[in-house]
Amino acid sequence: MRKNIKLTAGVAATAALALGLTACGTSSDPSSAKDAAGSADKPLVVAASPTPHADILNFVKDNLAEKAGLKLEVKEFTDYVLPNTATQSGLVDANFFQHKPYLDDFNQKNKTTIVPVVNVHLEPLGLYSKSLKSVKDIKPGQTIAVPNDTTNGGRALQLLAENGLITIKPGVGTNAKLSDITDKKGLEFKELEAATVPRALNDVDAAVINGNYAIEAKLQPAKDALVLEKAEGNPYANFLAVKEGNEKDARVQKLAELLNSPEVKKYIEDTYKGSVIPAFGAVK
Repeated sequence: MRKNIKLTAGVAATAALALGLTACGTSSDPSSAKDAAGSADKPLVVAASPTPHADILNFVKDNLAEKAGLKLEVKEFTDYVLPNTATQSGLVDANFFQHKPYLDDFNQKNKTTIVPVVNVHLEPLGLYSKSLKSVKDIKPGQTIAVPNDTTNGGRALQLLAENGLITIKPGVGTNAKLSDITDKKGLEFKELEAATVPRALNDVDAAVINGNYAIEAKLQPAKDALVLEKAEGNPYANFLAVKEGNEKDARVQKLAELLNSPEVKKYIEDTYKGSVIPAFGAVK
């Protein structure tokens, strides 16, 4: 039977802190350093968002890992912060939930040293509505919810600008903020934590939702989104990541190979039908 572990923010934060303090107290112990480097006999513990990340990992665990000699344990997190802090502290060995612009911003703000290992998939960001059928139906005075974190917020504003709903300052790119909007075209905006945006759909006219949270909310991005990001040239591939220095852990390398296997590519294509797209290749 597959065994998953879901951690609440409070429990995970407490565990991460406790483990971090323990690590600090034993850092001079050579045996501790050896353990931190990973062992082929120990399970590789990976933090992941529930959908599609944990689903993909569990497919690997149930169908590919044993034959490859990999022991895999999946811990599900429902936010975008704890997977990185848990990886940095050593509570988990790796994580799978984020894209490069988000990781770069997180590392800079939190002084963490998380690094990407291999791209796995892309989740196109989309604009959704319960009451509107088309972007053309969006009118002045209506409210759009957007993620409040730096990278996904800027990404959301770019999507709106590309579809003529707003204009933003030239050159701000994915770092765009609400203050960078030069013409709101009469629209109002509500900033929310990314995981909560789908629950706001009943309270706003439209919302820009991350792909994984859209799927969790039983939305079908390829079918239900008013508009979706383009896949071609998209820098937001989600990848397996580890604390710097652990990239060569044999278990990490084995999982990276499995995540880029033909079996996983087929699983993604068959399961998500265009709402999640394989994005195999090196992270740039």
